Amino acid sequence: MTSPARHLAPALLACVALTVPAAASAAAPCADAGLVPSGANVAKVKTATLCLLNVERRSHRLAPLSANGQLGKSAQSFSANMVRQHFFDHVSPGGSTLSSRVRGTTYLRGNIRTWSLGENIAWGSSDLATPREIVRSWMHSAGHRHNILQRSFRHIGVGVAIGAPEDVGAEAAATYTTDFGSRVLR
Repeated sequence: MTSPARHLAPALLACVALTVPAAASAAAPCADAGLVPSGANVAKVKTATLCLLNVERRSHRLAPLSANGQLGKSAQSFSANMVRQHFFDHVSPGGSTLSSRVRGTTYLRGNIRTWSLGENIAWGSSDLATPREIVRSWMHSAGHRHNILQRSFRHIGVGVAIGAPEDVGAEAAATYTTDFGSRVLR
């Protein structure tokens, strides 16, 4: 048996300057935050992840993030690709980036004046794969925390794929992607 693993990586793309105040993490009273992801509970895991992220934002007096289907599609596809293709990076082996993946949806289409995007990725095995542990890890990492507490972000897509980008034996594992965004229309 291998020991549980957790891996993280943040990315941020913006067309405007971004600053974030520092503050302490809050406790998270979200249903299903302790679930180890499985094929039967992925929807609950995604909901718990969004709830935990919004608890963090509220504790820093920030507006909650709203789930966005197009960002969700991008995030879910990317999580699945990392598991399927055995990589863990913001740039896929085929060269896709956060920007190109989101541009492949309708999120940035239309009469948009400015936009910004951010992405957090993580994977964990065993108890480190729960939404609570993933969000806790992100909040203890400067780049991930920056994305979560970015005042301008209004939308989010949460992707959770069962499995890990590397072999973890028979342990349960999950790979997470959160794609953050904001748009200002003309």
